[in-house]
Amino acid sequence: MEQAVIAALLLVGLLIGCGVGAAYARAKRGWTDYKAAKNTVPGARRTAWLAIRAVFTKVGVIALLLVGAAAYAAAGSDHERADPAPTPTVTPTPTHRVGR
Repeated sequence: MEQAVIAALLLVGLLIGCGVGAAYARAKRGWTDYKAAKNTVPGARRTAWLAIRAVFTKVGVIALLLVGAAAYAAAGSDHERADPAPTPTVTPTPTHRVGR
């Protein structure tokens, strides 16, 4: 009878030990993954800010171009106010030299 109790206790201990060991391995793996993810956050944050900065720069340039185009369109062109350009005159070139 004593051997049966010892065998039962051994079997229960093995089952509990396997469960606790698996839980410990899972927790250790999770902690390792957490530390790895935590170490990559500063680099990812820096990359995200660079991407946001690039987008805002492009949007700013496009907005400035649109404002400039709207201002140019609102001001109108100088075509109506321009004076007529002088017409070129043709001067005859002498065919012979004077004084020779």
